[in-house]
Amino acid sequence: MHITQLNRECLLHLFSFLDKNSRKSLAKTCHQLLEVFQDPLLWSLLNFHSPVELKKDNFLLGPALKYLSICWYSERVKVCNIEDWMKNSFQKDFCNRHENTVSDFLLDVCNRCPNLLSLTLSGCGHVTDDCILQLLKNCPHLKTLKLENCVRITDQTLEAVTLYGGSLQTLHVDFCRNITQAGLERVREKCPSVMLRAERSANMIPDSKPEKQLILEKASRKLVQL
Repeated sequence: MHITQLNRECLLHLFSFLDKNSRKSLAKTCHQLLEVFQDPLLWSLLNFHSPVELKKDNFLLGPALKYLSICWYSERVKVCNIEDWMKNSFQKDFCNRHENTVSDFLLDVCNRCPNLLSLTLSGCGHVTDDCILQLLKNCPHLKTLKLENCVRITDQTLEAVTLYGGSLQTLHVDFCRNITQAGLERVREKCPSVMLRAERSANMIPDSKPEKQLILEKASRKLVQL
């Protein structure tokens, strides 16, 4: 039996075992398989492992998307997580090449994927509070939000959760250095049903401008002397 003789349900099941590149390659072989590739039911789950993958045309965004994960574990993540005022010209140039990639993609998700249930972002050092705010507003069914090592995320995201995260059940803000204990306490107070985890976040040194950093260093030296 030729693959095109299988019914639509079987073809969808077959495609579900393939990665995004393999799905795209198979879809190029004939019109019937292209239609299967374009079926929204095939795209309820998307996993990405680098910002570059977000720019490819081997996937579809649509209302069927429920589970989205963008986890970047490359060594280059460390460059994105350096405070902006501490980056050298090479590091700034590197970040400028992809600074808005994840944020632009998430804004596209806001417009196309209102039924999103779960979002995981790890190592996305350029994602901002405004981006998460828009996502919470446009994806009212979001139940799980996991942010790890997203250094631009601040208490503004926690405030957005209290205002627009009505469906949220799980919130992780691990290793997000600009989250404060006060912000976490506000979430616990306003959203007691949310399972909140903040590993190391409120205990990390937040970003500071050079003049503020000098004050912190002086204060630290005084504490050591005492």
